[in-house]
Amino acid sequence: MSEGTIPASAGTTTVSGEVVEKITVAAAKAVPGVAELGGDVARFFNTVLDRVGLDTVGDGSRGVSATVQGSDVTVTAVLVLEAGRVVAEVTAEVQAKVTEALTGYGLNVLAVNVNVDDIAGV
Repeated sequence: MSEGTIPASAGTTTVSGEVVEKITVAAAKAVPGVAELGGDVARFFNTVLDRVGLDTVGDGSRGVSATVQGSDVTVTAVLVLEAGRVVAEVTAEVQAKVTEALTGYGLNVLAVNVNVDDIAGV
């Protein structure tokens, strides 16, 4: 994770990659058709963590990575879609919602990359 700096009138504001990832996760989860975030390996480890009582470890950024340079951000989200959803519609909505959420925090979104890793219930 990298950190970005946003110029301010009396100093600078730094936004960490982890914060960008959490904003991205919240926005992506709000999109109908997104069942879960994270690839196969991440979901396996999360299941293990959940079973041993560490169910909140890594929850904030599961399935998302961010690169932050200044106020410019690029994010990648790995999704599991609900069965029966149109991939292009869900991924376009995820890109729009994530972009909207991040720009709402004053960040400049260069790209929102979405990887569909699985379909739930298939």
